[in-house]
Amino acid sequence: MEILGIFRDIESAGRGVEGLLRAGFTEAQITSLTSVSYPDGVLVKTDRRSWFRWLALAGGIVGVVAGFLLAAGTAWLYPVQTGDKPIIAFYPTGIVTFELTMLFAIVGTMVGMFLEMRLPPLGKRLYDPAIAEGCIGISVTAHAGGEIVACGRGTTPGECIGTIASVPVKEQKSLAEEIMREAGAIRLIAEATL
Repeated sequence: MEILGIFRDIESAGRGVEGLLRAGFTEAQITSLTSVSYPDGVLVKTDRRSWFRWLALAGGIVGVVAGFLLAAGTAWLYPVQTGDKPIIAFYPTGIVTFELTMLFAIVGTMVGMFLEMRLPPLGKRLYDPAIAEGCIGISVTAHAGGEIVACGRGTTPGECIGTIASVPVKEQKSLAEEIMREAGAIRLIAEATL
């Protein structure tokens, strides 16, 4: 279950996050939604690894191989008389290899960008139009006791889902709403109200 609190300023949103952390929620359960990019750790610290640069690198490597195979393979397969010159010419092969390297690196970058932004959305997420107008959204995910949650490598279940996971989800929801209201949330949206 997800709860979204809308705050007018960064100070009240920060108080809300601190209150949630003191109550037993983990930073993995809390997400900030803003129209302005804040540095990591201002509201919530994320330890999520990014695959963005690795996809761009993989695209570039695939492009190098594809470009070389296209240029050199075409020259090798077509029996053209070259008159004592090499069958695979260095400069034309290099140009085609470079162009395909850039093409595949750009495609890998675009795929990585869409994956980082989680586009297209696979499920319905909570959102409020006030976030686009300058407000700050703090989203809290409440986990049930028997719910399966993917934790990162090297983290204990307590670090991943928090000590509050032993509390029933309805109580987690009401506690999160109470904490965000006390911190100055102007509006609260819960997943059940969608």
